[in-house]
Amino acid sequence: MPKMKTHKGAARRFKTTGTGKLRRRQSGKGHLRLAKGKNRYRRLSGDADLSKGDAKRINRLLGQ
Repeated sequence: MPKMKTHKGAARRFKTTGTGKLRRRQSGKGHLRLAKGKNRYRRLSGDADLSKGDAKRINRLLGQ
């Protein structure tokens, strides 16, 4: 059976931590910043953990 290829779109969007959890970027920071408040924009900074079900699906795309 051939090797599984990594899904490159998923590889760019998700990072694996040292313990094996998956992290993702917060959505809603791309454009239209003035329409959003500063508190909301600050809350969207940083990464977020993926839920268990999503992580299982993304791990399959990443070939892990």
